[in-house]
Amino acid sequence: MLPDGRVLLTGGMGNAGPVTSAELYDPASGKFTRTGSMTTARYDHTATRLPDGRVLVTGGGYVGAAIASAEIYDPKTAKFTRTGSMASARGGPAAVLLPDGRVLVAGGYDTKRPLASAELYNPATGKFVLTGPMSVARWGPTATLLPDGLVLMTGGFDGSNAVASAELYNPATGAFAPTRSMATARLGQTATLLRDGRVLIAGGLSAYLLGTATATAELFDPATSTFSPTGSMSAARFVHSATLLADGRVLIAGGRESGGGGDLASAELYDPASGTFAASGPMTNARETENKTAVLLQSGAVLIAGGYVQGGSGAAHALTSAELCQ
Repeated sequence: MLPDGRVLLTGGMGNAGPVTSAELYDPASGKFTRTGSMTTARYDHTATRLPDGRVLVTGGGYVGAAIASAEIYDPKTAKFTRTGSMASARGGPAAVLLPDGRVLVAGGYDTKRPLASAELYNPATGKFVLTGPMSVARWGPTATLLPDGLVLMTGGFDGSNAVASAELYNPATGAFAPTRSMATARLGQTATLLRDGRVLIAGGLSAYLLGTATATAELFDPATSTFSPTGSMSAARFVHSATLLADGRVLIAGGRESGGGGDLASAELYDPASGTFAASGPMTNARETENKTAVLLQSGAVLIAGGYVQGGSGAAHALTSAELCQ
């Protein structure tokens, strides 16, 4: 989401490979238009809006071909420009804007393995510097900024299995510290900060590739640094989207039902007051998270655009379609 309410979509995996293109969605017209292209084709990257309205795009790539470079999109010029590169090539990292304006980028994979390292991007200098490493290597973790300024990291893939462990990053000390583990190991889960400061962790896969997806969910309470179970979703899913709505509920949409299973069009709503999920109207297209954008618009509607869907032959196809949940 840009400061003017438009939505920037960057790169992703097209049917012929990673792409450099980017486009803007304008809620006023309901249309997408091309904007300047990135300097590097990227898939499995991060995009973080900086305090000045520009967008930092970092890393990306395939396993075995990760990218260390980063670039900045400026809405005023509609152009991408290179900025300092990361110390490590990273595909599938987590990125979060810190209260002081820096961006924490942690985990992911390089050309050989998942990473435990993390680094900080400083918009004032345009450079990355290493910060303390995580206690566990994590490809595809979640990173959630908590109300107290700490960052909660959960799950991911350590090179052998999905992990249940979690840890907290303290920007003041530049260090990660382990916290209580989740009840379930999760890869491809979502983490959503609720209005009361707790974090909803939903779904995920038990193992890389052909693992079993879970319908379970749990809540992290920063006051006690513990996870506790909450109601389960109606469908087991991973690589889905989770969007906090204006009324405090969370919209869960799409994803895949298991490592070797099909994609989902179903959606459901989590109500923090009752701790339960209830079915919502399904999407018009089944979509899994790769390439998919889910953003709460200023109108209160949720834009869900792009994504992947498995074809009848098992081959995946990128989607150009988009839809609104209102």
